[in-house]
Amino acid sequence: MSESETLPKDTPAGPKRVEKTLPQWFINLLRPVVNFGSRIFWRLEHKGVENIPGNSGLIIAANHQSYGDPFWLTIPVKRPIRFLAWSEAFAWPVVGKAIRLLGAWPLQIEGSDPAAIRRSLTWLRDRGVIVIFPEGRRGLPDGSVIRMKGGAVRMALEAQVPILPVTIRGANRVWPATNFFPRLGKVEIIYHPVFHVEQQPGEEARACARRETERLSEIIQSAL
Repeated sequence: MSESETLPKDTPAGPKRVEKTLPQWFINLLRPVVNFGSRIFWRLEHKGVENIPGNSGLIIAANHQSYGDPFWLTIPVKRPIRFLAWSEAFAWPVVGKAIRLLGAWPLQIEGSDPAAIRRSLTWLRDRGVIVIFPEGRRGLPDGSVIRMKGGAVRMALEAQVPILPVTIRGANRVWPATNFFPRLGKVEIIYHPVFHVEQQPGEEARACARRETERLSEIIQSAL
């Protein structure tokens, strides 16, 4: 979601669509399996897990280094999760089906996507968890963060939920964009204290999103 977007107003939800996702009990069974394998092959380490809130609507905002990021960062988050993923990824063979089953929702990276935003706001207000990569795509090959978009902050402001900043470190070396499969290495996931968006008196939402996105980016980059 770009900074120029206007978040849509709430509209009646109408009939709920049937989600073609894996049942939560099955996803919960997969967590320890993925965790165990990741610790063996990539020495996966989670730091700051005590910062993960347990029962409120939450946006998880992380830097993006590899295809493995969504799986690695959500292992300790034992709650129903939805991901906002690039809409074109849903057309990819195997990957598209897999991310949909795991709870990903398509998002148009370029331009406005009010349906995806409205759906996400409803989920957040129902105390759900949304994972967003504010860069919109992978960062630089050396792991550096590219300029983050303001969508995560604007959504948090609209839904009145906190953001959990997450730093992913080492995934760019384990699974670079040039590799079809990951290689051995070390991946660290650092969970920072929750981030509350603070809109100053008289400040426009756009200006707030720009300023607070910079603050969010600084927090994430502080652990790289």
